[in-house]
Amino acid sequence: MIAYQRERQELSAEEREGLILEHMPQVNLIARRIHETLPGNISLDDLVSSGVVGLIMAIDNFDPAQAVKLKTYAEYKIRGAILDSLRGMDWASRHRRKKYKEIEVAISRAEQKYHRPPTEEEIASELNLTLAEYRTRLVEVQGLTLGSLEMTIGPDTGQDLLSIIPSGDELPLATVERIELERLIAKAVEQLPEPEKLILALYYQEELTLREIGDIVNLRVSRVSELKTTSILRLRAFVGQQWPTPRGR
Repeated sequence: MIAYQRERQELSAEEREGLILEHMPQVNLIARRIHETLPGNISLDDLVSSGVVGLIMAIDNFDPAQAVKLKTYAEYKIRGAILDSLRGMDWASRHRRKKYKEIEVAISRAEQKYHRPPTEEEIASELNLTLAEYRTRLVEVQGLTLGSLEMTIGPDTGQDLLSIIPSGDELPLATVERIELERLIAKAVEQLPEPEKLILALYYQEELTLREIGDIVNLRVSRVSELKTTSILRLRAFVGQQWPTPRGR
């Protein structure tokens, strides 16, 4: 494994290429995990290519003096580059985004009504849908979690929410705001129904694919995807209620 010196210095072309090859499995994993939540017309190869750009940026800009591992920093940049490329595609229609927002609002209303995390049936009722119709809608909007919770949380905060869920490593920007946000997310995760909490842990902490999670919890991949989408919508609704609005808004 190629190691950085304590003080940052220029890498040789061979060292740089070696680091790129060493971290390519990380690019492929992140790209596959994002791709499995997207419509079939989105190319996995395109996501991998964008991820490679993020990896190269991470290697070229990594500062070993910071208390963060290259693997952690690279994951942040790889994911960011892939999500940036998806934003540029504008692949989600306004109609789908509207449906996504309607579910988020319905979850918030149901939580206020019942003073607890609502069941799927209760969320469906808020939307005037049957349970089957609600689950169909979850399938329609599942990729949009990438365009909201996994990219940013709160109005114009520019912070990656799911990267803050405790995982043992820390991102470079450790601020008071980040600590408070971490507390809020931990509280929200604790309130999730157990199946959703388990799926989030397996997906974001253990880095398993939806298919691997399905094998563990004995559920179809489509059902795992529905529960993952619902859990993210729950977290977003909770944080949206609790996180302070930025000044000037």
